[in-house]
Amino acid sequence: MTQLEKFIYEHGEELLRLAYTYVKNKQVSEDIVQDVLLKAFEKQASFRGDATYRTYLYRMTINRSYDYLRSWHYKNTVMGEKIHRLFRGSSEYNAVTTFESQQLAQAVLDLPLKYREVIVLTYYLDYSSEDIGNLFNCSPATVRTRLMRAREKLKSVLKEEDFDGAF
Repeated sequence: MTQLEKFIYEHGEELLRLAYTYVKNKQVSEDIVQDVLLKAFEKQASFRGDATYRTYLYRMTINRSYDYLRSWHYKNTVMGEKIHRLFRGSSEYNAVTTFESQQLAQAVLDLPLKYREVIVLTYYLDYSSEDIGNLFNCSPATVRTRLMRAREKLKSVLKEEDFDGAF
């Protein structure tokens, strides 16, 4: 099993979620990840090892997502699908829990990009501030400042929406 195949098996879903946090469209996210993995496969022999392979592929995914966000197609069409608020299950508790988690997810997706990035990488992908700093070529202190500001923005947005979930 090659390093790329191992990564796809272990972290493919994370790449999809990462791309989705940028482009907010499932199909586009899948296309981005497919492009990234194809390019990584083609250039696998030239990987220098300056960073971990995981960081390398995450950086490629982020860059490809930025490319899409700057594209004519994105700028001239309505932004992709929003998170659907589905109430499944029979109990009221499940419905409320589902609504609250979707409300929180939507609030995260509505954050400005630089704040959304640190929230997703910290809380959803378990990156440290040092790892995120390496990924974005900034200091860990900058990452922590962005994280603090992102949490403040989330808190105020969710307070306005009468969010009752644990935050």
